[in-house]
Amino acid sequence: MKSIKRLFIYGHKIKDETEYAHVATLLSALQENSVEIFLFGQFKKEISAYTKKFKHIETADTHRELTERPPDVVITMGGDGTILQAITLIRNTGVPILGINLGRLGFLASVEKKLIRKTVQYLMAGTYQIVERAMLHLECNLPLFGTFPYALNDFTLNKRDTSSMITIHTYINGVLLNSYWADGIIISTPTGSTGYSLSCGGPIIFPDSKNFVITPVAPHNLNVRPIVIPDDAVISLSVEGRTDSFMSTLDSRYETITSQHKISIRKADFTMKFIQLKGQTFMKTISEKLLWGLDKRN
Repeated sequence: MKSIKRLFIYGHKIKDETEYAHVATLLSALQENSVEIFLFGQFKKEISAYTKKFKHIETADTHRELTERPPDVVITMGGDGTILQAITLIRNTGVPILGINLGRLGFLASVEKKLIRKTVQYLMAGTYQIVERAMLHLECNLPLFGTFPYALNDFTLNKRDTSSMITIHTYINGVLLNSYWADGIIISTPTGSTGYSLSCGGPIIFPDSKNFVITPVAPHNLNVRPIVIPDDAVISLSVEGRTDSFMSTLDSRYETITSQHKISIRKADFTMKFIQLKGQTFMKTISEKLLWGLDKRN
C-alpha cells in the first residue's frame, strides 16, 4: 500500500490528561514524519484545553470539506461509536478508516493506545491492508435520516413512550416473512452483528459473509429467533402499536417515526473501507473481546 501523506483525525472528547497524552503522541509522531494533518473542529478545541502546541493545525467539520481536501486516511480516536459518527462525514468518498481505541478494546476501533507509534510506522511504510465492510441503505416514503440514510452497523425500530409491545410487519423481497410482536427489531450488517444484535441473541457473522441479520428484541412468541438472509434481499418494514410514535435508529442517529412510515432496507452501493494492520484479524479481535480460549479455571 502507499504511504500516508495527508491525514484527518476525528474525535470528540478528551476526558483526562492520560487520554490527551495518547492524542499528543499521535500528533507528534505524524509531524515527525512530515504528514499533513487536519483535525475535526470539536476535537481541536478539546486538544487546545490542554496545550497550544497544535493550534496551527487546520480543521474540517463537514463532508464537503473532506471532499475538497481529501485525506489518504481518517484516524478516529475514541471507540466504535466515534467511528460511526465519523462515517457521517466520510460517506462514499472511499477514504479508509483506522480506529485507535482510547477505552476498552473495540470491534472496529481495535488499535491499542500503546501501539500508536508503531501504527504510525506501519502507515508510513505502507505495511497495511484495506478491508471493506458492507453498508445498509434505508429508503422511506417519508423523509428520514436526512441526506445520509446509510448505516455501517444496523437499523433498529423500537417501541417508545409505552410498555406495550409493537407489531412490526416484515417482508423480504415483497413476501411476508413475519409479523413480529416484540419490543423492536434490528436489521444488522455482518459488522453490526457484534453490536446490539448480539446482545439480543443474534449470531456473530464474519465481515465478508454477505448477509443481513434480522433480530427481534424481546419477542412475544418464544419460537421466534434471529434469522440470517442474503444481503441482496430487500427488507420492507411497517409498524403499528397502541401509540402512533416509534423510535428508529441508524447507527448512532435516531428519529421518531409513525405508522405512516414505510421503510425498505437494502445493501448500499458503496462500502466503508478500514485499515487492517499486520497481525489484526477479525478472529483475533473477537477472541480478545469475548475472552474466547481463556481458561478462567486457572
